[in-house]
Amino acid sequence: MQYVSTRGSAPALDFEGVTLAGLASDGGLYLPSEWPRFSEAEIRAMRGLPYWQVAVTVMRPFIGDSLTEAELTVICQDVYAGQFHHAAVAPLVQLDQQHWLLELFHGPTLAFKDVALQLLGRLFETFLERRDQRLTIVGATSGDTGSAAIHAVAGRKRSEIFMLHPKGRVSDVQRRQMTTVRAPNVHNLAIDGSFDDAQAHVKRMFNDGDVTTTLNLGAVNSINWARLMAQVVYYFTSALQLGAPDRAVAYSVPTGNFGDVFAGYVAARMGLPIERLIVATNVNDILHRALSSGDYSAAGVTPTITPSMDIQVSSNFERLLFDLGGRDGAAMAAQMRGFEASKAMQLTNAQAQGAAALFSSCPVDQIETARAVQQAYQGAQQIIDPHTAVGLGAAHALAAAGAIDPAVPIVTLATAHPAKFPDAVERAIGVRPSLPSRVGDLFGREESYVELAGDYATARDYVLEYAAGSKA
Repeated sequence: MQYVSTRGSAPALDFEGVTLAGLASDGGLYLPSEWPRFSEAEIRAMRGLPYWQVAVTVMRPFIGDSLTEAELTVICQDVYAGQFHHAAVAPLVQLDQQHWLLELFHGPTLAFKDVALQLLGRLFETFLERRDQRLTIVGATSGDTGSAAIHAVAGRKRSEIFMLHPKGRVSDVQRRQMTTVRAPNVHNLAIDGSFDDAQAHVKRMFNDGDVTTTLNLGAVNSINWARLMAQVVYYFTSALQLGAPDRAVAYSVPTGNFGDVFAGYVAARMGLPIERLIVATNVNDILHRALSSGDYSAAGVTPTITPSMDIQVSSNFERLLFDLGGRDGAAMAAQMRGFEASKAMQLTNAQAQGAAALFSSCPVDQIETARAVQQAYQGAQQIIDPHTAVGLGAAHALAAAGAIDPAVPIVTLATAHPAKFPDAVERAIGVRPSLPSRVGDLFGREESYVELAGDYATARDYVLEYAAGSKA
């Protein structure tokens, strides 16, 4: 399996190469050169398998010769049979006759990012040992990626991580899950500005010769294909439980950077019968505007009770546009140059029509978010976090509008444990969720992080000064 850049001019790489590279050298994102596809019989044969075994089956075609099946099996068993606090890894919970929750928060940091990043940490170490190299990981987080990535690589001898988060714009639990990890290879950086600013700094470092000639850079954000690949698996496991391939399933996905819902698109391209993918946004609704009217124009970021979705530039949307636009790298590069210059872009007819065939979108404001928290609690005694509530609110809205057949189950991705956002949950239902005992005394631990100005040069210079992974 070879991987190509969405912008057409970076060299094609194998799976090991794209895992360690993260962002393509031309600024694009890597995608498989073709989509592997399962037959209905092959999907049906996955029924009843443990999560780790479905993971091996689904991911194997993407990995090619970079790992043997035996090597992949050992990694998946270690990760999915040992690092999660539910035997199913990603269990389904029924809310009513049509609506379900897919709980993705049973990993070490209580968020869906663990499902991919626990695997990515193992892949990094395996490939770096093989190459006898070190890796300097730079990442940006709107909350959950940072803690999941840090927990995946803390203490590993061949990786170090610099994680940028927007100061004051993540929850206390999210921040402490990053800043209380005391390991010499972990660096937490709180920058002035938004997540979009932090993400822009990270992307720029990958194309900054002063950085790339000094350090071997790696990425843990969903710009890294390996992370996105791992997220495809739980679409298969959940759909199988609900009758796939003999029954189609719809998914509602709380969406910020478009990685999680794009994993659903990949699953559909692989043959999984997905009726609809609902892109659920908060008031920072650039993706809703893009999917409903073709207008992909960034505005200012409005802080909300769903901080992980307070995003205006969704990196993985480029992957979708490339695939729907005929995989024309030169055209995609020109389209993205225009967007990066003006922060505005109009989808082509092919992109808009292709997206409409599978995607719907729905913005959910903070009042509607609180109402969805209340509905889950009153109707099914389920306490959900506000991000999950955005997804559930969108699912209810589209079902009520008749956009989804009542016979089709709608699965809302429950992306974080409610105790990560206790204030918002308590305001909605009067109950303050508690952190699971496995998290320990999070608020009794000492924090360690560095505050930086919001400009690019300050972040770059800090990484260059304190990184140990020099190529020299």
